[in-house]
Amino acid sequence: MAAPKTLIAPSILAADFARLGEEVRAIEAAGADWVHVDVMDGHFVPNITIGPDVVKALRPHAKIPFDVHLMISPADPYLEAFRAAGADYISVHPEAGPHLNRTLKRIRELGAKAGVVFNPSTDPAVIQWMMDEVDLILVMSINPGFGGQTFMHSQLAKITALRAMIDATGRDIPLEVDGGVTPDTARLCVAAGATALVAGTAVFRGGAANYAANIAALRG
Repeated sequence: MAAPKTLIAPSILAADFARLGEEVRAIEAAGADWVHVDVMDGHFVPNITIGPDVVKALRPHAKIPFDVHLMISPADPYLEAFRAAGADYISVHPEAGPHLNRTLKRIRELGAKAGVVFNPSTDPAVIQWMMDEVDLILVMSINPGFGGQTFMHSQLAKITALRAMIDATGRDIPLEVDGGVTPDTARLCVAAGATALVAGTAVFRGGAANYAANIAALRG
């Protein structure tokens, strides 16, 4: 049996912000599986990006799922707004609030898929006793906050550990990697157990005419 297709979630952080609607349409047409939206608050991470209104404005431009990564603290007050704006997946960091389990339950109550994001120093054990509440796991292979950073090979062992935790549940939980993903590092991530890849520069490099080829190169 052929291995399942690796999901590609282009990060619009690397897109042309003056043409975001066109960019979202272009990546869908090029074969992207999800639209990855990096939300940063200048507090939890040292950068400020976009909020729910931008997600709402972009939602009509694509039919594929919106994968919204909240790099904000606290995250709980904004869950409803991002779900109402059209987020299909909402992922939070364990460090962004005092009660991760409650946050994940709330995301699911809102009708979205609940994700947990691991910073490079975050231990996978944080979700050991609540895997039933997790619908997506995202491993940061850079320190979150800015695009264009170099892939941290130390995170490959974490991907492998989380793969084992997912397999033990018997559930189909996407294991996503974000940060420094290129065709070369993509292969390492998939070999370690990743099933979804976030890529910004590696997808948007060269303009819309190259998006399909860029996405195909990441799938290997």
